[in-house]
Amino acid sequence: MKARRQGEAVCVLVSGGLDSAVLVHAMAQRFALVFPLYVRAGLRWEPVEEYWLKRFLKATASRNGNGAIQPLTVARLPVADVYGRHWSLTGRGVPGAGSADRAVYLPGRNLLLLSKAAVFCALRDVPAVALGPLKGNPFPDATADFFRGFARLASRALESPLRVLTPFAHLSKTLKEKGVTPLAAMPTTTSPARARRRISRAPCAASSSAPSAERNTARWPPAITA
Repeated sequence: MKARRQGEAVCVLVSGGLDSAVLVHAMAQRFALVFPLYVRAGLRWEPVEEYWLKRFLKATASRNGNGAIQPLTVARLPVADVYGRHWSLTGRGVPGAGSADRAVYLPGRNLLLLSKAAVFCALRDVPAVALGPLKGNPFPDATADFFRGFARLASRALESPLRVLTPFAHLSKTLKEKGVTPLAAMPTTTSPARARRRISRAPCAASSSAPSAERNTARWPPAITA
């Protein structure tokens, strides 16, 4: 399904986690068409992710009401041939919660995901892809420079303009630090309209250049910038 007009559509890279779940909802408030894209790489946890992602998207689409959220696309990009016996494939030697950042790094993760998404977008005239890295992400393929550079490269390679949107890049992982109440964290009895009102009243986290204790009063969803 092609976008009806330039700028009306966005592809959202989704994982089934909290951040990308909130991102889908946020994009559905800003774009006429939202294309959720899940990239299956062969990692150990993907069957569980995909199961809950499908349930979430089905519930969200039915409650959203504006028809923005399109059916989930599952793409495949196996990494076993290059990852070898990496813990993410074997389930052996999985890093603990207190491990150093380098221990949980998935080499080229965003590069691989965005490459697949860029081709998806180009073939459907979708001018933007969104993903949900947070402020604390320390990896080289999660920096603003990387995302800008990738957008330029993909636009040139595919002869199709592409923006990479990272609207949560100034937010932290914990709900307290985010200063918002994501839909996924609310009781299931909360109506979408009430949830949106609660979110819109909550302040978003200050930008990464400001002290973490400061907050602004920007409305939800966060401003979308390339």
